[in-house]
Amino acid sequence: MAGESMDEIDTHLGRRLRRRRRLLGLTQQELAETCGVRFQQIQKYECAANRMSAARLWQLAEILEVPISYFYEGLTRDQREHLERSEDGEANDTMASKETQDLIHAYYQLGERPRRRLLDLAKAMNGELEA
Repeated sequence: MAGESMDEIDTHLGRRLRRRRRLLGLTQQELAETCGVRFQQIQKYECAANRMSAARLWQLAEILEVPISYFYEGLTRDQREHLERSEDGEANDTMASKETQDLIHAYYQLGERPRRRLLDLAKAMNGELEA
């Protein structure tokens, strides 16, 4: 039972790593070069074939500009149970969709003022849809 729980945590960490890497528009190769490893190692982290050490998590958090806690966000008992039931825990995750990743990447390519205006537009459109 403890081994299964650890595998779930490794899977969760790998998914969070993949999500953040994609959000920043980095390839596995680019991230690997920054970490000083081969891209296959990043692949293994992302699919939970290899565990990330505490030192590697620290390094990745620094490179990806997130606190270490980012990797553990959402790791609750309910989520672990959901991951067990789901064939692909990412399939229904809106944040993991290619469309969402593309939108976020494009959003952060804009300057601060256009980003703010786009956010205001999205909020206004959402308010119209809810009315």
